[in-house]
Amino acid sequence: MSLLRHHGDAEVGAGLVDFAVNVQGTGPPRWLSERLSRSLNSLGSYPSADADLRARDAVARRHGRAPEEVLLLSGGAEGFAMLPRLEPRLAALIHPSFTEPELALRQAGIPVEHVVSPPPFRLDPTAVPEGADMVIVGNPTNPTSMLHERHSILGLRRPGRIVVVDEAFADAVPGEAESVASDSLDDVLVLRSLTKTWALAGLRCGYALGHPDVLAELTVGRAHWPLGSLQIEAIEACSEPDAVALAEARASVIAAEREDMTRRLTALGIDVHGPARAPFLLLSVPDAEGVRQRLREHGVAVRRCDTFPGLAPGHLRVAVRPSAQVDVLVDAFTKSLPKNSPPQHALSKGER
Repeated sequence: MSLLRHHGDAEVGAGLVDFAVNVQGTGPPRWLSERLSRSLNSLGSYPSADADLRARDAVARRHGRAPEEVLLLSGGAEGFAMLPRLEPRLAALIHPSFTEPELALRQAGIPVEHVVSPPPFRLDPTAVPEGADMVIVGNPTNPTSMLHERHSILGLRRPGRIVVVDEAFADAVPGEAESVASDSLDDVLVLRSLTKTWALAGLRCGYALGHPDVLAELTVGRAHWPLGSLQIEAIEACSEPDAVALAEARASVIAAEREDMTRRLTALGIDVHGPARAPFLLLSVPDAEGVRQRLREHGVAVRRCDTFPGLAPGHLRVAVRPSAQVDVLVDAFTKSLPKNSPPQHALSKGER
């Protein structure tokens, strides 16, 4: 159970270049910081129902849905903590994937079953037990960086079943390809995070999209004023058209950086799992734990992957970063890979 609660932030330490956490940047862009700063004077008042509605309306317009189909969350992870309130009899978890949903369900005493997708980690809806009345899948999936086709996601639907789609990284995919966030379906619940693209991990911002009756079940027993004023303001701001356009532009940059990073790591003899579509890469390396420790000695933090159910030993996850930071990663890998597996030369700046 403790391994299910292990996340990339536990890998980061003082003086380390961070490839372990999938957040873009160290803080929100200036325009967003300034907007939040202007809201500080309102902190003497309780968060209002009007502010909540404005934010839900912004999210609803972004996805072509009704405000009643939007639930604001204190980070996408809060949505996973709410899932036991839907009282599933058997939850099927598509693994390897993000582990917070499983932890929440197990802590609530709900039976879970792993549905492991072997490499190349493609989703097979027929592998899910018919008796599962909840299925949880990430798209794109953490840590495999696999983007499942929309028809495969919708192929999980069955009478009496709720399909939960973790789209925490969907806004980092150009065009938000394969997303089901704009589909108003009674039996599909989508969880979104705003902490990754907008570097708001410390503020905890996200939302759920689903049928109003499902959202009402999720909130049973929820505390009053569950989100603070700054969280609500950030969700509204990041859902407005200008912000969505900026996120789309950033997604294209991430795609180019990911391609460059993949070529450079492959040139070191590292197996990079593909096709990768998320802002992170899954690597296969010999002696992964030893390599991870040596990388730390050379000033680089990466994510261990032995905590992901269904993932074979020998994997590390690295966040996609700009070229200058990748220079540091390549140098550290060159010094850290096992000597009996000589790497090829890394691409120089002139070759990228």
